Amino acid sequence: MARAQIYEPEAPMSREEFLAWIKQQPSGRYERIDGIVVAMAPERASHNLRKGAARDALRQALADAGLSSCQVFGDGMTVQVENNDFEPDALLRCGPRLPGDAIRITDPLVLIEVLSPDSGTRDRATKLRAYFKLPSMRHYLIVWPDEPRIVRHSRMADGQIATEVFVTGEIGLDPPGITVTVEAFYAD
Repeated sequence: MARAQIYEPEAPMSREEFLAWIKQQPSGRYERIDGIVVAMAPERASHNLRKGAARDALRQALADAGLSSCQVFGDGMTVQVENNDFEPDALLRCGPRLPGDAIRITDPLVLIEVLSPDSGTRDRATKLRAYFKLPSMRHYLIVWPDEPRIVRHSRMADGQIATEVFVTGEIGLDPPGITVTVEAFYAD
């Protein structure tokens, strides 16, 4: 099996350097964590199915709630937090529509990451701490790809982060006032 060679610069990069560098790459997906470029591994089928289902579940929940002022995005949009440029698997934001040429989200309300073999620690520790530094953030869902398990971290009214694990049933996301189900994330 032929493998593509991926080049990861060793020296830290500023956000501007990273954005310029990424435009020159012929392929691959990358994040910048604490200034260091990290290549994202090729996706497994279960990972791809979960992130698509997550995006679809958020869209359906918005439609069911009649919330047309919110948008759901799949991976490819960048969330910038301090010295990091993350590419979550799915996200929801509310407010005025973004222009068609937007490449980053500055005000996510809900972020979703599907675990992969090489991203578990980053998703469960580094990104958890970073994402909640964004004032707009209210919910961060971590989704297991191969078994029905979703961890919801939510910012409470007092600023504390509450964590709950779901293996079945409804997951409330308020704000924006929607409900998704574990089953919707695993319906394939």
